[in-house]
Amino acid sequence: MTVRVVPIMPVDVPRVAEFLHRHLNNRLSAATWARSIIPPWPVESPNHGFMLIRDDTEVVGAYLAFYANRVIDGQPAAFCNLAGWCVLPEHRFHSVRLLKALLAQDGYHFTDLSPSGSVVPINTRLGFETLDTTLLAVPNLPWPAVPGRVRVSSDPRVLERTLTGAERQLYRDHRAAAAARHVVMRYGNRWCYVVFRRDRPKNLPLFASIIHVSDQVVFRRGFRQLSRHLLLRHGLPATLVELRLAGHRPALAVTLGTPRHKMYRSASLKPDQIDYLYSELACVPF
Repeated sequence: MTVRVVPIMPVDVPRVAEFLHRHLNNRLSAATWARSIIPPWPVESPNHGFMLIRDDTEVVGAYLAFYANRVIDGQPAAFCNLAGWCVLPEHRFHSVRLLKALLAQDGYHFTDLSPSGSVVPINTRLGFETLDTTLLAVPNLPWPAVPGRVRVSSDPRVLERTLTGAERQLYRDHRAAAAARHVVMRYGNRWCYVVFRRDRPKNLPLFASIIHVSDQVVFRRGFRQLSRHLLLRHGLPATLVELRLAGHRPALAVTLGTPRHKMYRSASLKPDQIDYLYSELACVPF
């Protein structure tokens, strides 16, 4: 029996998707996994991660990756986001081979935005740093609408005509992402683009989990209107938002005691230059 590490290429996506459906998260169909593996933004990906193949035929492990070409402070930056990692128990001793294959790719800034508890120390030994993920939970309440204040919309037509420049491109790159949901908050001549996903603690689709905030001033001023919108338009009774994204502590917010780890490895980028777009958080609706 031989077990090889090989890149996941487009032709391999259906069988990797079936493997992840069976062994990582069967709540997502194989078709949903397949759709999620291929990002909607334009990028020439060298692969979609790496997989373990037994006897040249059977998938026994996979580690997904999402690639993106970004511009950070005016400079081009290539990112590789490490995503779903699953290996059959009898082949776990091969697991690190997948990670090392990903990290052996030169020229990338690496992010791991949902490492499990056992993965965190492995990442740390390999040079990853931990982001500040102080997490707030805020109840979404039917606050009264205030005419002439902050207006909130999820209408794609409103998003298209409101957003400009880099934020409009972010929206266009992510509007077809399986997990991303999009909102624009408008206040006078300012606006804030918000991206969130539905989070499912204990399989309950109860939380709007914020993954992008373009303008913290507008976000703070209009948080109650956003909260009302998420409750009444999206049926989400609570919001999860990291303090570093929000820039403030909303009224009634409760700090969660066990924030989720998010990590990155880069020779040049600082923590405030790492965001959660172009990643599995936008693509995989787990």
